[in-house]
Amino acid sequence: MRNVPLAEVDGLDRAVLAIGTDYPPHHLLAWHEHRRAQVLYAATGVMQVETADGSWTIPTDRAVLIPPLTRHQVTMTGVSTCSLYIEPSAVPWLPARCRAVDVSTLLRALILEAVEMEPHYPEHSRDAAVATLILHELKNLAPLPLDVPLPSDPQLRSLCEAFLRQPNIHEPPARWCTALSISERTLARLFQRGTGLSFSQWRQRACILHSLQHIGTGMPVTRIASMLGYDNPAAYTAAFKRLLGRPPTAYRSPGSHGL
Repeated sequence: MRNVPLAEVDGLDRAVLAIGTDYPPHHLLAWHEHRRAQVLYAATGVMQVETADGSWTIPTDRAVLIPPLTRHQVTMTGVSTCSLYIEPSAVPWLPARCRAVDVSTLLRALILEAVEMEPHYPEHSRDAAVATLILHELKNLAPLPLDVPLPSDPQLRSLCEAFLRQPNIHEPPARWCTALSISERTLARLFQRGTGLSFSQWRQRACILHSLQHIGTGMPVTRIASMLGYDNPAAYTAAFKRLLGRPPTAYRSPGSHGL
């Protein structure tokens, strides 16, 4: 199915429904939730998925697992998506929190095949076998550190969200302390308690994940490094590899270029 509203098929007695959707540039899917679990796969472009407790940046050929009834919003940058909507009883192992995952070559082929299937595919048919194999493949996906956790404290969260819009690797914690009227020691405690990360770890992760959307458009690494405040491209590339295990070039969309 392509460009079909989920509401039209959600009630069908099938464990897996697949819908392919094309979005205009910089499209925002406002806050919503689904009865079914969702596997949101970026066939092209970059997505940013936000929930109450974090933000996930999903580049091309990766996906995010969204548990049932999880309120979320999605910002699209040149995105064509393939979504699997799955009955909760078919994925009892699904984590309680969103999870970014790498997508195997086999699962990618299965997803692209599934979006061409009729929604009410016959039981015991080839299409039903595709759906069953998808459920098996989903269990074995490797998680990716593509999320930035967000604290529940409203004042600290507000500062975090502002930083995510314009991150800089040399952002001083003292500025946050002044804004919150707290000491650096208290800020450190709040960050650890609210995100599970230190301030410097969170700042580094936020910068690297923010850069994914620019990598996907082909922006040169030298320009990205400068935009984020890194001293040189080598420092940015080293930080990127420490977090994601691969260089920035591995996350470029097909057909994009940059040095």
